[in-house]
Formats: sequence, C-alpha cells, structure tokens
Amino acid sequence: MRRVAVVTGAAGGLGRAIVASFRDDGWRVVGIDQVEEAAAPPHADVFIRANLADPEEVESAFADVTQFDRIDALVNNAAVQSGSTILETSPSEWDAVMASNVRSAYLTIRAAFGLMRQRDAAVVNVSSVHAVATSPGVAAYATSKAALVGLTRAAAVELAPSGIRVNAVLPGAIDTPMLKAGARRRGAKSINVAVSELEARTPLRRVARPEEIAQAILFLSDSVRSSFMTGQLLIIDGGASAHLSTE
Repeated sequence: MRRVAVVTGAAGGLGRAIVASFRDDGWRVVGIDQVEEAAAPPHADVFIRANLADPEEVESAFADVTQFDRIDALVNNAAVQSGSTILETSPSEWDAVMASNVRSAYLTIRAAFGLMRQRDAAVVNVSSVHAVATSPGVAAYATSKAALVGLTRAAAVELAPSGIRVNAVLPGAIDTPMLKAGARRRGAKSINVAVSELEARTPLRRVARPEEIAQAILFLSDSVRSSFMTGQLLIIDGGASAHLSTE
C-alpha cells in the first residue's frame, strides 16, 4: 500500500515542491492550505482548504484524511512571515504569526496522532535558520521558528514510544514568493538586486531551490533513510550560519 503524506502550506512555493517530491517518490499526498481550491498544488491527490490555527477546522480537515486510514508523514510547512521589529509589531500581528507558525503545528500533530501511531511514521516541522541566527525586522517570525524547534524536541521525546519520529529542517533563503515579499517589505528597490546581494553573502553564492529543501524533508520522512533520527535539526542554508558575520 502506498504511503500517505500530509503537507500543510501546500500551495506556497516550498509547499508545492514538497508535494511534488513526495508524489515523485511514490507517495499519496494530502495538501492543506487556506487558499481557494483553484490555487491548490497540482500534484496533490487530495486538497483540503483549512485554517490550521483553528482547532475545529483542523479536526474537520483530518477527519477527511481518515479516508486513507493512515498517515506516514506529516509536514508542518504552513507559515507566515512578519516584517516588523519588536517595537513595531502589534500584539495582534504577533499572535497571528504564532498561530500560523506554531499553534498550527501543535494542532496538526495532535490531530494526526491516531493515524500515525505505531506506523514508523514521521513529523517534519519546517522551521528556519532564523531560529538560530537572525536579523533585524523579523522578530515575531524568528521567535515562532525558534518555538517550533522547541516543539520538535518535545514532540520527539513524547512520541517516540508511539513509533513516531519528529525532526525539523531549518532552511535559509529559498527562491520562493515569500523571499521576494520579504525583500519588498524591507524596501528593496529591485528584487533581483536584493537577491543577488543575499547570494553574495552566502558561502555557496546562491539561494536554495525549493526542490532542494523538499528532498531533505523527504529524507527525514522516510522510515528507512532516516530511521534512527529524531529530535534533530537539519540546517540547510548554503553555509550562511557557519560564516562569521564580523569578517
């Protein structure tokens, strides 16, 4: 029987690449996002529209997933990015980022548990390199991604007896609409120039392709390829966090 992956934030730039990578590897894929069905990723077997920060919508979404009678991988990729400093961020904006980036993962793990237990299943949380090294103007986002790291470790310890591994990927800059939207919020006059400058500051001299991050997620989801990994953080940033910023 084909394995089943549930991917949240499936309609975004990275989400679409994740969905496609699972399908290419022979999995069945359920994509979940807030967008209209017309914007759903084309490679998903099933698309569910839901606000994953809402417990009732999460419960309803995963009730639909029961048609497969199993979840072998849950990828918590849903996220929003805030472009404000701590002093500029309103309480409502702060709460919205935490709800989308952290609360949603907590709720989906709880909802998926019954279909994942004792199945050598895996949860992969998409955090960010901002969880370990950040920059001005993304305070809420960086905090939420650091919280997701804490959730990853806690869930790994608590779910191990049920045969569920929990790991996280921490990507650096990825060539997605989110990256370009962030450059616009920071007032970049030219998106291409902003990306080129970012590439010049990265040891590998480029930003990641979504497919590269998706392959790492696929690796962590596979019960053979990463069977003894849990509670781990896989940083994929082209060497950015290894580079001494004062040089």
